[in-house]
Amino acid sequence: MLIGEVARRSGVSARMLRHYDSLGLVRPTGRTDGGYREYSGQDVQRIFHIESLRSLGLSLRDVKRALDDPGFAPSQLVDDLIRQTQERIAVETELLTRLRRIDAAEPAGWEDVLQTVSLLQALGSKSAGTRQRAALSSATEDPVPVEALVQAALSETDPHVAGALRWALAQSGDRGPALLAEGLGSPSAPVRERAVKSLAEITTPEATTLLRDALTHADLTVRRWAALALGARGATEAIPTLIDMVVGGTNDVDAADALSTLANDAVPTGDTASADDAVSTDDTALADQIATGLIDRLTDATAAPSARRRLTQALADIPGTTATHALTELTHDKDHAVALTATYVLGMRDDVGEVLSEGPAAAPSP
Repeated sequence: MLIGEVARRSGVSARMLRHYDSLGLVRPTGRTDGGYREYSGQDVQRIFHIESLRSLGLSLRDVKRALDDPGFAPSQLVDDLIRQTQERIAVETELLTRLRRIDAAEPAGWEDVLQTVSLLQALGSKSAGTRQRAALSSATEDPVPVEALVQAALSETDPHVAGALRWALAQSGDRGPALLAEGLGSPSAPVRERAVKSLAEITTPEATTLLRDALTHADLTVRRWAALALGARGATEAIPTLIDMVVGGTNDVDAADALSTLANDAVPTGDTASADDAVSTDDTALADQIATGLIDRLTDATAAPSARRRLTQALADIPGTTATHALTELTHDKDHAVALTATYVLGMRDDVGEVLSEGPAAAPSP
């Protein structure tokens, strides 16, 4: 078979076949009477083997070794090829991501493109100060694509830079929550925590809905951060998780503050109500619900002493006679620290006289 026909059948150009011949990769086994190269069936099969190995990324030198050296093991070479391919894909993926972010910024000219590239590079800088300045500027004079802010927020480990990125995301519009929701599904626990913390800074209805969904997340840390954010927004669904946090001692002060905010916002006092306003049953229902939840955990026989002290402290900031009744009884608690705490906070409540005039209530069991 002459070189032209081999080229047509194999798809390898005649020029490349001559190059293979010069390298000793595949030499035609025969010559015609006129001196032209003549390839046998085995020669053509070797050509196909060469092309198959080249398709894996092997150099021509490695192809020759693979075909001619019986001791040439493929395992190490294949491992190297896998690593090189992964590195090449990572570089190309990073380039594609950067191009998409530039496109999302809708540049009007090359000056806008260069400005966006500069900000993206600053967000990826090794300097925390540079990253922080880029985050702050992204929400003011130099907009950055939301996707870039989200990726930076989900990967940032410096607390100051992370705070700036969360602030920038809160100013960036409506696309942030949906992108952060993907972070909640990350296999990485730190990424999930950063995602829920970022959502907590965004006050849109979509962000609030995602935080409500996060109350049932498999990750306990996600549930806790969602509950703290929702408590500040008046979402009563967060109450059970907040009480659990008080019992468990994780962010218990923040959780108690959130419960206090929920309860006090429901009961108009001071400047929020006029002197002639009567506090309705509906106003006090939420405060009583929170107080009852705390009392139930106080009376749990399995509650640790430290948990009961935290619950007493949390109960101190809940308005209403339900909490005052419980605190009155707790002044006689067998745990001296609990009794002292209850005694101290009772002295600062306005409804103690009213409760005492009503007579004794059911005592929380220690």
